[in-house]
Amino acid sequence: MAKALIGYLDSDLRDPRLAADNARLRARVRELEALVLKLSEENDRLVAASAADILDRESGLQEMQPA
Repeated sequence: MAKALIGYLDSDLRDPRLAADNARLRARVRELEALVLKLSEENDRLVAASAADILDRESGLQEMQPA
């Protein structure tokens, strides 16, 4: 557990390589979080477009039904 906490600290003065690696990993996590947000927004947009398309097709079929 102590090793995990050391990786969490912002200032690890014992080893500059470890501090640089932690900074690199934190930056990568930020990049991945931004990508997840972008993909989630795109997915929401595609789901809404698909739902609208399905509703349009269903309303078109209902208009063609005999009375």
